[in-house]
Amino acid sequence: MGKMGRPKSDAVKDHIVTVRMSDEEYRELKEYSQKHRQTITETVKAGVALLYRADS
Repeated sequence: MGKMGRPKSDAVKDHIVTVRMSDEEYRELKEYSQKHRQTITETVKAGVALLYRADS
């Protein structure tokens, strides 16, 4: 019988980043994410990509 469970991804994501935020910063992040129908992770990754492109 074959292996059960979630299939392995080609892009392994082993790194975890934590950020401390004020209540106001978190509220703004959460509102933006909900408005754009994204997870908080997707919003943060998009922000990092935007900063990276702006610096290039």
